[in-house]
Order: sequence, then C-alpha cells, then structure tokens
Amino acid sequence: MPPVYSARSRAIEPFHVMALLARAQALEAAGHDVIHLEIGEPDFPTAAPIVQAGQAALAAGHTRYTAARGLPALREALSGFYARRYGLDIDPQRILITPGGSGALLLAAALLVDPGKHWLLADPGYPCNRHFLRLVEARAQLVPVGPASAYQLTPELIDQHWTPDSVGALLASPANPTGTVLSRAELAALSATLRARGGHLLVDEIYHGLTYGLEAPSVLEVDDEAFVLNSFSKYFGMTGWRLGWLVAPQAAVPELEKLAQNLYISAPTIAQHAALACFEEDTLAILEARRAEFAKRRDYLLPALRQLGFRIDVEPQGAFYLYADISALGGDAQAFCAHLLETEHVAVTPGLDFGHYRSAHHVRFAYTQSVPRLEQAVARIARALQHWRPDAV
Repeated sequence: MPPVYSARSRAIEPFHVMALLARAQALEAAGHDVIHLEIGEPDFPTAAPIVQAGQAALAAGHTRYTAARGLPALREALSGFYARRYGLDIDPQRILITPGGSGALLLAAALLVDPGKHWLLADPGYPCNRHFLRLVEARAQLVPVGPASAYQLTPELIDQHWTPDSVGALLASPANPTGTVLSRAELAALSATLRARGGHLLVDEIYHGLTYGLEAPSVLEVDDEAFVLNSFSKYFGMTGWRLGWLVAPQAAVPELEKLAQNLYISAPTIAQHAALACFEEDTLAILEARRAEFAKRRDYLLPALRQLGFRIDVEPQGAFYLYADISALGGDAQAFCAHLLETEHVAVTPGLDFGHYRSAHHVRFAYTQSVPRLEQAVARIARALQHWRPDAV
C-alpha cells in the first residue's frame, strides 16, 4: 500500500521548470551545449568582498547561533542602507534576518493569515507565494492581470476581488516573471485601498537594486505599516548563502520573533557576517557594475525577441526577466519550451510555473547570461522557429 501523505503536501505543485532543467542537464551530460535562460539566478559569483568576509567569519569561529532576529550589526547596517537609498528612518528593531526571502514569506504568512483566509496575489506571479499560504492552511486568491495594468494589482482589482475571507494583498515590485515596477503613487493608492478594508499590505522587494533607468520606490516610503520581504540573493548575489530579511511594524516584531525561534532558530550565521560586507563602497561598486550589465542584456534581448515574433507588451523595468506571449507563434508554451530545448538546446521557463491566467501562451526568459551568450541563444531560437510545427506536437 502506498504511503499516505498530507493533503497540503499533495496540493503544493512542483516547479514545472525543474523537469525541464533535469532534461537540460541530461543533454549537457551527453555533450550538448545548453544555454540556460530558465533559472532566476544571477550568473555572477558572489562579490569577492562578501566571500572574504564569510571566510574571515569562519576563521574567527563565528559558527554558533545568532539571536532569532539576526545579528544586531546586520540589522543596523540594513537600517543605514534604507536611510541612504530611500531616505527612510527604519528602526533596526523592526528588521528580522531570515533564511532567504522564503523565510521572510513564511514568517509573514504564519503571522497574518488564518486557515481558510487568503491574500490577493497577481496571476502571473512567483509560484512559491501561493504555496507558502497553502502550507499554513490559507489560500491565495489569484487575480488575473495583464499588460493593461503592467501585470500588477490595482485598487480597482482589489475592490473587485475582495471577499469576506480576504485579509490582505501581496505585491511584487519589481515583479517576477514580468519585471514591472510599481510607482510611488501606485503604491500609495494600493495602500489606501487596503487600509480602507482593514487589510494587510505586503510587498516583495526582492529585486530592488536591479532596476534600469529608474529606482524602485519602497512601499515604506508611503506606508510605514506595510510588511516588506527582501533578500540578499538577487542584487547582492548571495543566492546560495540563503539570507533575507523582513521589515515589519514594531507591534508585530515580538510575534514574528517567537515564530522565528520556533521555525528556524536563526538565519545562517556565516552568511550574516558575510552580508555585512554588502554595504561597503567597494562591494556596492561591483554590484552597480553588474546592474549595468543586466541593463545591457535586457536592451539586447528585448528587441531581439520582439523581432522574432514574441509579444512583450510591457517593457520590464527591473529584475532580469522577459515574460513573452507566444500566441503569434502558435502552440502550447510547454510544448514550445520542450521543442526549443530538444532541437536547439536553449532552456526557457513555461508560463505554467507562474499561475493559470493565459499561462499556456507565455514563456519566461531569464537574461542571466552574457550578451554574447544571449546572441547565440537568439540565433538558436530563430532556427527553432523555422521548424516549429505546433500542430504536429
């Protein structure tokens, strides 16, 4: 008799792109050159000053637990970062260091959503957000969004989809998979709408720092009671170090600290010491040079894909993704991704991973490769399109 696992486990969907990644790795093992545009991880290694700080922490014996809220020095450094970058006075006591941005989301979900209640989320959006809600026996109310609202929730959409079981909304700016950014005025309007309904406002700011031609405003500039999720993974390039943070209203901190103590004790100690180097001038200069490189990649890949027939109605202003409509090319997104991988060895993510609304007509490109590598990818995609026969799939 097969084992019986929990309903919540069965309800949480896998990352569909992982099957594609496994196939890509098998092709590589067989000697094929695969261009990876599917995984949302910067191709740059962690900046040398951060690595050196981590090595120094190991040498100094910093291998024990920290307080559940994180190293005081790191929370103070983040407070200073908010002051310099956004002009905000954020008390370090309001900042909790977490195991990745995922740890911040888990804390927020556990604190704010009772079983059966829900947050409103944009569809398409990052899939783990809805899965964390399921983990705490809550739900995600997915709201279909498209180019007309830059793939973002609006006050009108919140009013339209709000129900008695709604307790808040989780936004993302810049967003994954679309790269769109909410303006200060848009954040203020969303905040006012939720405040009028007594709802919580949460904003995923994980891709802050990776914007092009503008600086993304923090929701804390317009709403000091909002919850902010962030991470050292994207702009700071520390994906494998598993480190993030949560900014919360002061009144919520004791409950969040209690949850942190029980759920994970503390974030990785060595990673916290390494992250102290993130805010040094030399490190920030490296990170800003990388941001400029991402901008060059976007500025190459966006028009190149449009010329091939991919429809990208909203120019992404941040992150490192292009969310492309393949309707004009015909066929299903998963079949197209499989065709692209098998025939030309280019890996991209099908829209199914990001929600349900028109997901079969979209794919996501991650421009986490160099411009010469992207040029190779575009040439291969052009060849794949010449023999793409969706009706034959």
